[in-house]
Amino acid sequence: MTISVAWKKKYINARAITLKQRAMNETTTIPSENPKQKTKVHWGQIIVWAGLFGLLVVVAMVLMRKQQGPVSIGQTAPTFALTTFDGQQITAPDMAGKVLLVNFWASWCKPCEQEAADLQTAWEYYQPRGDVLFLGVAWTDTESASLAYIDKFDITYPNGPDLGTSISQAYRTTGVPETYIIDKNGNLAALKLSPYTSVAEIQAAIDPPLGP
Repeated sequence: MTISVAWKKKYINARAITLKQRAMNETTTIPSENPKQKTKVHWGQIIVWAGLFGLLVVVAMVLMRKQQGPVSIGQTAPTFALTTFDGQQITAPDMAGKVLLVNFWASWCKPCEQEAADLQTAWEYYQPRGDVLFLGVAWTDTESASLAYIDKFDITYPNGPDLGTSISQAYRTTGVPETYIIDKNGNLAALKLSPYTSVAEIQAAIDPPLGP
């Protein structure tokens, strides 16, 4: 009888230990990962890295343009189209065979104001010839502010916004005001990276490409 009781106690203790170990194993079991969730995380990482790579490419291109500097004299000037503030479309055929003055400006640019009246006077002088075209390109400006600027200085030559800064990027401008004189063959003849100081200075840049 004594032996039977001892055996039962030993059996009960062994059974208790087994159940305790099983419970501990079940508690510490690591759940398996959801394959779908893992796939979503994987594609999310790819998208993030792709976006970061694209941003780095854009930054690199901008830095390269700045290092190159503006278009050099003698080079073929970039072609572009300009939609004026009054809706007029000016394209490459409209510029062909003419001496072209392209002036980058902004209403918030104080140095631009220094040359505004002289540019208008020079335009009035050359306009009757028919082989000279002035174009104003408003850079990073609002339409209302640009129109107020044009009205303030009685500017009559065509002006329009640089939508998406595509024109200034093509010319690799470094700021405003900047003015590019393009000859009748489409090559850059003169470049001014600061405001003109007189009508005579503007004429000195336009007359040589016009010829005798």
